[in-house]
Amino acid sequence: MQKKESLQKNNPLHGITLAALLADLVAYVGWEKMGKQIPINCFLKNPNIKSSLAFLRKTPWARAKVEYMYLYNIKRIEKGKSNDSVDAQ
Repeated sequence: MQKKESLQKNNPLHGITLAALLADLVAYVGWEKMGKQIPINCFLKNPNIKSSLAFLRKTPWARAKVEYMYLYNIKRIEKGKSNDSVDAQ
């Protein structure tokens, strides 16, 4: 039987909270583009992290779409984070 850790080592979302994932997407993509790609009210009307987290936690299909968007953009998001840390020095 495999350990739980070995089952997760190929999961790119392992260790990333939904809040962190959403915050990264908002910083990189923005609410407007997220609302165009995933047309849900918590992105379109008065968007904020708190209401979006509440909706995504109880709506599996929407969470799956947000996770897919994050995975699609992850390399660019991480590159942006590394450039920010270089710029701060």
